[in-house]
Amino acid sequence: MRIYLDNAATTPIAPEVVTAMTDVLSNHFGNPSSSHHFGRDTKALIETSRRSIAKELNCHSSEIIFTCGGTEADNAALYLSVRNLGVKRIITTSIEHHAVGHTVEALKKEEGTEIVYLGVDARGNINLSQLEELLKEPKKTLVSLMHANNEIGTLLPIQRVSDLCRRYAAYFHSDTVQSMAHYRFDLGLLDVDFLACSAHKFHGPKGVGFLYVNKKLKIGSFIHGGSQERGMRGGTENVAGIVGLAKAFELAYLDLEEHHNHVQGLKTYMIEALKKYIPNIDFHGETDSEKSLYTVLNVCFPPFEGSGMFLFTLDLKGIAVSGGSACSSGAVGPSHVLSGIKAELNRPNARFSFSKFNTKVEIENVIEELKLIIK
Repeated sequence: MRIYLDNAATTPIAPEVVTAMTDVLSNHFGNPSSSHHFGRDTKALIETSRRSIAKELNCHSSEIIFTCGGTEADNAALYLSVRNLGVKRIITTSIEHHAVGHTVEALKKEEGTEIVYLGVDARGNINLSQLEELLKEPKKTLVSLMHANNEIGTLLPIQRVSDLCRRYAAYFHSDTVQSMAHYRFDLGLLDVDFLACSAHKFHGPKGVGFLYVNKKLKIGSFIHGGSQERGMRGGTENVAGIVGLAKAFELAYLDLEEHHNHVQGLKTYMIEALKKYIPNIDFHGETDSEKSLYTVLNVCFPPFEGSGMFLFTLDLKGIAVSGGSACSSGAVGPSHVLSGIKAELNRPNARFSFSKFNTKVEIENVIEELKLIIK
């Protein structure tokens, strides 16, 4: 029996999404930019998908720009802000996903952009007072803060950050890759400039996502070529991927509350069981359900013999988890997120991340294996 608890890295694709994509691949092959029937047919699929997503987010369909995923969306938001909106300073943290962290470093080197890192506490919460003081300075600024940390699950008070940005006329970008389609976003109420999404984080296909761009912004292309995606992203669209993204989005919002309650129940059960059976356990990030992403649990285990092979041992037992971001799995050295919150790096840790396809029985089996491994 294999148990998959690495859903923050990627989720299994939903059967309904496979069916929708298979139909496109089999029956709708036209180039969406062609003016004949075959092109109009596939163009209609793209625009129907765009409208479907925009309806759930309460935004205009023109604000949804399809990309190859979250990393491209984050890169586009950051580069467009500096090169096309005249941003001179980016305020962020040291615990952002590398799609943001490495990009702001590149912008500092390439464009001379000033990068300011907010302080974070031991659970990964930002210093809102520091953010406000920085925003009082008269500099053209972009605030780039992820809604839910992909390694430790701590949630950003996104409405409060949005309010501060608007009060001080700053742009606001949020990497919502881990939280999009897991929470409801009403973009008629939440005033942001950019949001990033990746389909494979909520049972959609890999290689497709979108960037939300507030219609108030006047920006140009981030991929030059044809006039696709409102002239912002040249290149023939991934029609099957876009349809799969929209289908996964639709499915997520059909049963969002039920999904939330089920997954939160698994996480809460695991927290209580770990506390009961394993001494000296701790958790990275927030565990309060109001402050933590319900799909992610980062556990700090007590030292034990063989802890250096911990994740490998779990894999041999048929349990798939990670030590942090899958995007950094080949990296040498500790997680930048755990370093950023000054965690105890000499203790073994594992990120367990859940989906609607996981069961309580699976969690019980994992707990039993952990009890045997950590003696």
